[in-house]
Amino acid sequence: MCGITGIFGVPSQSAHASAADALARMTAQIAHRGPDASGLWTSDSEVLLGHRRLSIIDTQAHSNQPFIHAASGDVIVFNGEVYNYRELREELKGTFSFRTESDTEVVLAALQTWGTAALHRFNGMFAFAFWSNEKREMLLARDRMGIKPLYFSETSNGLIFSSEVRSLLASGWVEKRHDPIALSDYLRYQTVHAPRTIVQGISMLPAGHWMRLQGEETEVSAWWDIASETAKIENNLPRAERLKRIRSAMERAVELRMRSDVPLGAFLSGGIDSSAIVGLMKSATDQQISTFSVTFNEGEFDESTWSRMVAKRFGTDHHEIRLESEDFLHQVPDALAAMDHPSGDGPNTFVVSAATKKEGITVALSGLGGDEAFAGYPVFKRSQQLIEKRWLASWPKGMRKAVGSLYAATKRDATSRKMAALLGGDYFDLEHTYPLSRQIFLESDLRKLAPSAGKQPNQVYRWLSEQLAPETKGFALPFLSKVSLAEMGTYMNHTLLRDTDQMSMAHALEVRVPFLDHHLVLEAMATPDNQKWPHTPKQLLTDAIPDLLPQEIIHRPKMGFVLPWEQWMKGDLRTTCEGGLDYLGGVEGISKQEIDRIWSAFLGGDARWTFSRLWTLVVLGHWMKENDIQ
Repeated sequence: MCGITGIFGVPSQSAHASAADALARMTAQIAHRGPDASGLWTSDSEVLLGHRRLSIIDTQAHSNQPFIHAASGDVIVFNGEVYNYRELREELKGTFSFRTESDTEVVLAALQTWGTAALHRFNGMFAFAFWSNEKREMLLARDRMGIKPLYFSETSNGLIFSSEVRSLLASGWVEKRHDPIALSDYLRYQTVHAPRTIVQGISMLPAGHWMRLQGEETEVSAWWDIASETAKIENNLPRAERLKRIRSAMERAVELRMRSDVPLGAFLSGGIDSSAIVGLMKSATDQQISTFSVTFNEGEFDESTWSRMVAKRFGTDHHEIRLESEDFLHQVPDALAAMDHPSGDGPNTFVVSAATKKEGITVALSGLGGDEAFAGYPVFKRSQQLIEKRWLASWPKGMRKAVGSLYAATKRDATSRKMAALLGGDYFDLEHTYPLSRQIFLESDLRKLAPSAGKQPNQVYRWLSEQLAPETKGFALPFLSKVSLAEMGTYMNHTLLRDTDQMSMAHALEVRVPFLDHHLVLEAMATPDNQKWPHTPKQLLTDAIPDLLPQEIIHRPKMGFVLPWEQWMKGDLRTTCEGGLDYLGGVEGISKQEIDRIWSAFLGGDARWTFSRLWTLVVLGHWMKENDIQ
């Protein structure tokens, strides 16, 4: 796990010194991602590469980057891990002379040998830049699920790229202006969906894509597509056989992600997903596993009973990190300062990562992805119920709108307003109901908050409509897998994974996510609905590992401690909130009058304006202010 930077297409020899200075600034900006080593490669007139290293595999200095293959002059900078590097090394050692034990050198050898076809052989999370000296060609690529980020910007001085947005801003080559289309996306979904970012001129390479740069030519292509790959998986299997395949894929996913030359542990909340990961880790090794639970002292919401149960069952070296709400509150300013791209949902990961790193752990396995792959979120049940209620569309639209308006007026909260918007719509299919389910500010809100942004198309609806169009592979997926596709391609990819990366790397902690192993994801996606959900949500997962999970964990009551955000925002964090909102109110296209009205309503206790919606605006304003975005 590291950070990469680079510049391609330096226009002239005279511009080289300026480019080298820009690269140094970009690389210094991501020092937190890699505290173990730093490197700059500036010897080529056309290409410059930078790297910050967090040493995980082969921690020796000979594996530092930029990694140069002396015989060919090829160079690579690599962020992430390719977990099956040992197997690939065995395939390649007959034709390539290895000098390290690193996965980085294996990736370089694979790209030299197989070209872009090597991507399909990699099992991991990665973003890299590979310079072929002979071809004078640069290849940028991201992993299948989008776990590791890669941003780029085409400037008059060349194309620049990095693991972080702020690194590109540090180049001094990007105008600090917001993207109006991205602004509308953020206000709807508390994030911006690739390829756009909140900054005009900075793009994100989409998950499962590569970019080839050669001379004046630029080519971008998708090298992996989840729906197309799912179509290759046998879907007409007896459930018992499917469970065996799920179990095998899970075991392999965890085993591979335990490869590390530095201390490794696991997040353990005591829920199904994290408990499954710990159980599979125990099955894969005779060594004692370190587990970490971050809990709050509020007894009503304390999950330590469950995490202790799992830790005792598997004999882990269990670390209980108990925090007061105030401990969390005091870290909010640091979490905001660590944010590379605005997101309404990041501080939780920041606090958990800080506590885990403090215990001496450099790599942690997480249960992220379990709900998306195995249909665990409430949105799966809601989406299924809405499909079953499609008959409501036969009611006169005026009648539906009247019922919805009456319901919203009676309940006067955010949920009832969404229901009213749903009833007033023209369709009840997934393409229309899912985008609304994850929306923060509704269309009626946008028209007041940012009138021009409200005219921009809904990016989640656009993407999902393309993915599920009749002529696509996505159209043939089981219904619950269509919801998984929506979750993975939008909320997970652009909120959860982005937050996990930026907040864990703020502490130089690598987080690995076994549930997003592509073999496991495809098996889950190919499973028919009646096998996935015969009785209860996530039963496909729990039935695949019945010997590992205690029944108490499988059937435990849902818990979730909501921190007193509303109280903090009206008290200790009020100055922070008002500072962010004031700056946002001065941004072109935003109505300061509407922001002031919403803030006043929130302070007055209006249930329609929840703390999470206001926090989304606060974060955006704060981030734009801190990074001087106009």
